[in-house]
Amino acid sequence: MSPESLTAAVLTGPVVTPRRLASEPWVFARVAVERIVDVSPTFRRFVLRPDEPGVLADPGFDQRIKLVPPSPQGIERMPTDPDWYAAWRALPQHERPPFRTYTVRGVDDGALLVDFALHGPDGPAARWATDAALGDELLVLGPHAAHPGPHGGVDFVPPARTAHHLLAGDETAAPAIARILEQLPADARGTAVVELPRAGDADYLPRHPGFTVHALTREGTGHGELLVEHVARIATELVEAHPGVEPEPIDIDHELLWEVPRSARGGAALASAPLYAWLAGEAGAITRIRRHLVKELGVDRRAVAFMGYWRHGRAENS
Repeated sequence: MSPESLTAAVLTGPVVTPRRLASEPWVFARVAVERIVDVSPTFRRFVLRPDEPGVLADPGFDQRIKLVPPSPQGIERMPTDPDWYAAWRALPQHERPPFRTYTVRGVDDGALLVDFALHGPDGPAARWATDAALGDELLVLGPHAAHPGPHGGVDFVPPARTAHHLLAGDETAAPAIARILEQLPADARGTAVVELPRAGDADYLPRHPGFTVHALTREGTGHGELLVEHVARIATELVEAHPGVEPEPIDIDHELLWEVPRSARGGAALASAPLYAWLAGEAGAITRIRRHLVKELGVDRRAVAFMGYWRHGRAENS
């Protein structure tokens, strides 16, 4: 299933015993803005309360969701049947409600927490978030609590025995990295490198007893430059280089940069690894980091998950 149709979301409300199992792993749910909090100069948190408590599951880690924000097209125009993406593509372009992919930052008393990077790539969701008001209604596409799973949308799948986790991304990946850090056990070890727009964003990232966290401030540099430089340096210190095979080329201007190594049953591709890398953010920067790990250092590609969340000049829902 493609990321366009892959669901995400996360919510746990009062314990609900479904009368019957859902046939689909995902569901569209209507939510309303209950609270808005600016948690840093860049990140604005939205507390989204679902109309139907307990409808969405919470698989955790980097669980993705689709958000359909208020727009001139209206959220009522959004197709919500199993073939929603094909139906959405069939609409005339001017009638398509915009949607974007986000990572759930957390759950609070049954409400979904979603953090928007207000100084990141401009788009309909970011523009709405700038002027959003309490009571605004959105649609969320997320894991159906009445489905036994798996639901899809979780791409942090490290080997059971991982000596060192390397988490890297820009502000679009920061909510996922933050939640991963919160949910990993205290005995996990690793490094997190996140490029952020402003120095005041550093405290957005939680601390973990086994992780070194590098919050890089982009001010005065191009997007992704600091991230690529620091991850390359850190990885070179962590790994004894054994140059590997050149990764297959991906035209990031026309193809999706997304690979999450998994076993046939959907678990980790390897039972153990000295290094597991989870990379997410702007596709150009992630491509360069991936190449350094796999080609220059010889890291097993089955231990490298990489996701081009966005690309300069390219809209997600196009």
